[in-house]
Amino acid sequence: MEKPIRIVIADDHPVVRIGVRNMLTQNDGFEVIGEAADGDEAITQTLELAPDILLLDVQMPKLPGLEAMRAIMNGAAAVKILLITSTISTQQVIEALQIGARGIVLKDAMANHLQTAIRTVAAGDYWIGGKRVVNLVTALHELMQKAAVPAPKTYGLTPRELEVVGCIVEGCSNRDIAKQFTLSEETVKRHLSNIFDKTGVSTRLELALFAIAHHLVKPL
Repeated sequence: MEKPIRIVIADDHPVVRIGVRNMLTQNDGFEVIGEAADGDEAITQTLELAPDILLLDVQMPKLPGLEAMRAIMNGAAAVKILLITSTISTQQVIEALQIGARGIVLKDAMANHLQTAIRTVAAGDYWIGGKRVVNLVTALHELMQKAAVPAPKTYGLTPRELEVVGCIVEGCSNRDIAKQFTLSEETVKRHLSNIFDKTGVSTRLELALFAIAHHLVKPL
């Protein structure tokens, strides 16, 4: 039999550590050899126990996860680090990979992805965006392109209001819009009133021009 993958779990929430431990110890291929509740403990446990994999929470007390990872990498540890987090920006993913992380698993996807991610990383590949990644350079290039594209500004418009704006650009009447979305014409009028307030326009033509100029709709 192959030796189990030796793992340290670093997360400040005991419930998360217990859940992850239980999830992993049900499988003979994993062995949890240590736990840490903050960034300093994560460094100590990793350097002393030399696990194969460190599961490291990004948001940690005393020392944030990325800073703890820098210290571990500087300590020349051969450990492969897999970040676990509730949320992370594309820029943080890029920074983490540049520091030395081998992958990122979102906490709400751990039940489905964690064991596969650990095996992927232990085998020498990366786990990014919920999938195995072999070429880190290509993955980083794609992430950097994504980070460079600012999210479109919506001026506080709801998804439904954006749909109404699209219909206005196409020249639809209130009756057309009501029929398309199964709404009353009165509801469509309320949507338009809210849209006018949020965008600062006062006519349907002004709204159509504003929407096109500010990329609120796809080009016709």
